[in-house]
Amino acid sequence: MAQILVRNLDERVVERLKRRAKMQERSLQSEVKIILEQAADETTVDMATARALVDKIRQRFKGRKFPDTVALIREDRDT
Repeated sequence: MAQILVRNLDERVVERLKRRAKMQERSLQSEVKIILEQAADETTVDMATARALVDKIRQRFKGRKFPDTVALIREDRDT
């Protein structure tokens, strides 16, 4: 199995990782390994796909009128 050495980590980051590992009842190494595995498995979306999705959402809401949210918030605060 491969190994990775990460240098010059801020001590605060290491402390947060240790606390996170302790909360999950894992060793620091196991916690970091799981974080890296999850990050590597995350799917990424290319810009063309993202733009196509945004266009699809815009088409879905095209022509709809939405209320002024500032007025709604102010009304809610005033009551």
